[in-house]
Amino acid sequence: MQTAQSPAPTSVPFREAFWFWLKLGFISFGGPAGQIAIMHAELVERRRWISENRFLHALNYCMLLPGPEAQQLATYIGWLMHRTWGGIVAGALFVLPSLFILIGLSWVYLRFDDVPVVAGIFYGIKPAVTALVLHAAHRIGTRALKNGWMWGIAAASFVAIFAFDTPFPAIVLAAGLIGYFGAQRWPAVFALGGGHANAHQGYGPALIDDDTPTPTHARFSRVHLVKVLLAGLGLWLAAMGLLVATQGWQGTLTQMGWFFTKAAMLTFGGAYAVLPYVYQGAVEHYQWLSGPQMIDGLALGETTPGPLIMVVAFVGFVGGWLQQVWGPDALFAGAATAAAVVTFVTFLPSFIFILAGGPLVEATHGKLGFTAPLSAITAAVVGVILNLALFFAYHLLWPQGFGGRFDAVSAVIAVGALVALFRFKLGVMPLLGGCAVVGLLVKVAVPYFA
Repeated sequence: MQTAQSPAPTSVPFREAFWFWLKLGFISFGGPAGQIAIMHAELVERRRWISENRFLHALNYCMLLPGPEAQQLATYIGWLMHRTWGGIVAGALFVLPSLFILIGLSWVYLRFDDVPVVAGIFYGIKPAVTALVLHAAHRIGTRALKNGWMWGIAAASFVAIFAFDTPFPAIVLAAGLIGYFGAQRWPAVFALGGGHANAHQGYGPALIDDDTPTPTHARFSRVHLVKVLLAGLGLWLAAMGLLVATQGWQGTLTQMGWFFTKAAMLTFGGAYAVLPYVYQGAVEHYQWLSGPQMIDGLALGETTPGPLIMVVAFVGFVGGWLQQVWGPDALFAGAATAAAVVTFVTFLPSFIFILAGGPLVEATHGKLGFTAPLSAITAAVVGVILNLALFFAYHLLWPQGFGGRFDAVSAVIAVGALVALFRFKLGVMPLLGGCAVVGLLVKVAVPYFA
């Protein structure tokens, strides 16, 4: 039942959207699940820029693509609201704060190595990140799992990836086929909302509502499609051509550009799906950095805003520093350039996928033949997110494996974070700040009293 609500905004100026996307770039913690939950809370529930069904319709498409789905979702909504530049600004601001923060943290990491203050802050933030993923899994699950079929798909997805290590693309394909064929027999079950469209909380009318016509710029055009594809390919060729001209094909920056272009096309299912490939190439083949450094980079990626795949910026920075791509007298400049190159080639395909494919997706809005497979995929992704949450919890509570000690302090911090999220609805930034302070105090106090 909907209660009295204020009317939807009649328009959102580009300036207002710009500041929101910038803010989002600094608070988008918690991996894709947390980032999507933040966008849902802000855009669907509070600001009502877009309706729940239109939000989920866009999200389902982004989940099918290689690349970071949360960043692509921001790009999609920005494009839908403010045309091409709106999408570019939304997607870029989702990434740039993380890039600058990671460049700074990577420099601290290489120059000062194991600083107790930094270690203490990370010690407190990791349990908070684990709690954020669990909380986000719950929030997404309550929206996506509307009937027994959806619960069954989510459970099967969890078992497949947890017990049998099934590749994420296989899970997506299986869920999509179940949705496609199941909708032909039981259409209400696989409709967006799972046959319980009136069961969820009403958030009131939205600027882009369920029945809002597709904007003119979002309608499919072959000319627009060709322009986007040529522009994207041209940008990539220009960047790679500049690297080859200045570095040669075997140069470190050129090889980074080529390697991470290939990696960008393999990121189905999020960063963890492609990390083994990145590890094999960056550590074992090219030897841009060591295995322990790669693990430290992942920890940095988990505890900074932005997509987790931004760990590639750390790989680029450390590799550029150690390989001295601009010489021994310009270590920081060379490393920062390497991080920027890696970030550019990693995220360029995401913008092309959204700006080129968005009009096709808008044309399918409300068509069960397209939405039913995507609804089933959303349910399957809930199981995958739960598996990721358990993965985080395992490494948090047993950092040396089950044979090692149980980290009771991290467990207490994680439980406290969960209570703060579920019971007191604490925001992301206060939660991370509070947990960082607790972690710092623990690291300072334990050696003092020992």
